[in-house]
Amino acid sequence: MRLLCDADVDGPLVQRLRDEGHEVFYMAEIKPDATDDEVLELANQHGVVLVTRDKGFGQMVFRQGLPFYGVLLIRLAGVPMLTRKDMLAEAVRNHGREFQSAFSVLTQTGLRIRPRFPGPPSNA
Repeated sequence: MRLLCDADVDGPLVQRLRDEGHEVFYMAEIKPDATDDEVLELANQHGVVLVTRDKGFGQMVFRQGLPFYGVLLIRLAGVPMLTRKDMLAEAVRNHGREFQSAFSVLTQTGLRIRPRFPGPPSNA
């Protein structure tokens, strides 16, 4: 899977995703001082899911209505790094395709995936 990790994502998480075989672009390596608008635009241009710890992206896509390819918000403060790496790797492995066209949130208690465009009812 192709992902763009925001500069606020811990390096060990980025490395774990790479070790799992994902193609990961890392803003800390590309342009650490990029604005949130630039980060979102870059993810959209390249058709990659944005992985971030910044809740501001929720504001951008829901309140401002900015287009997005997919966002995975990591909310794992206080969780040991080894556990965070395992949780993120498992979420991407098992739900990666669902992150496309969705705003998803990974927390200690689980994963919420909110599709950008909900599909039609199953009996339609």
